[in-house]
Amino acid sequence: MKANGTVFKYGDNVDTDVIIPARYLNSSDGNELAKYCMEDIDKDFAKKVQKGDIIVANKNFGCGSSREHAPLAIKCAGVSCVIAETFARIFYRNAINIGLPIIECPEAAKGIEAGDNVEVDFDSGMIYNKTKGTQFQGQAFPPFMQNIIKSGGLMNYINAKEEE
Repeated sequence: MKANGTVFKYGDNVDTDVIIPARYLNSSDGNELAKYCMEDIDKDFAKKVQKGDIIVANKNFGCGSSREHAPLAIKCAGVSCVIAETFARIFYRNAINIGLPIIECPEAAKGIEAGDNVEVDFDSGMIYNKTKGTQFQGQAFPPFMQNIIKSGGLMNYINAKEEE
């Protein structure tokens, strides 16, 4: 499994209220939430993001409230992966539960800039910055987590297992 896209770069402590502002939480429809994703930190994000693009951030990405709306908005906006130095634990769990690939890699977070073209190999955890010709070793996903992501989230994974 791989992701490949252009990078949107953010700093430390990007909280869930910035990822999807509370004023838009009257919907749980991911496509509706995607229209407002990152609006309070990057006004044009929803207009500029393309399917497959990648978010790179520094420390504590996804801190704040425990709502699943935040990773859902990111995923439905078309983002294929989020790379950060560290993630808030509840965001990490919610991202996997809804099928959004995320990778902690401090070196990549520091060595990748906005606009860089990046490829991520989830099997190996390798992150390739094609723009700069550099690479970073991130944490590879265990097979069961890859299966959850390939299924589109935990509920889809569980439902598929029950049908087997």
